[in-house]
Amino acid sequence: VRLVESGGGSVQTGGSLRLSCAASEYTYSSYCMGWFRQAPGKEREGVATTDIDGSTNYTDSVKGRFTITLSQDNAKNTLSLSMNSLKPEDTAMYYCAAKRRYSGYSCHRGAYYVWGQGTQVTVSS
Repeated sequence: VRLVESGGGSVQTGGSLRLSCAASEYTYSSYCMGWFRQAPGKEREGVATTDIDGSTNYTDSVKGRFTITLSQDNAKNTLSLSMNSLKPEDTAMYYCAAKRRYSGYSCHRGAYYVWGQGTQVTVSS
């Protein structure tokens, strides 16, 4: 599966952005999907993940501000990340990610290994 992100950009503090990730094939029941980010000089961190049971998981710093959504149509899936009340510390390269989904294993734990090319989000004060 290939992942392509879009929707990054530059905003001021308090602004909003919506990121989208298009998968090259139908992934809804086969893959876990999530958003990660990496700021300059820092390690990549998980931002939000979602599972087909509707459960979501967010890193503490974005809870209440970001919303992850997985939508499906007949052929493809789109993963979105709505980001509100953005802060300068949200500045990073944001990556869409996926991994094979296995029954009995949570999408909210474990390593992801399929990555998009990333989209830059810059929040100025």
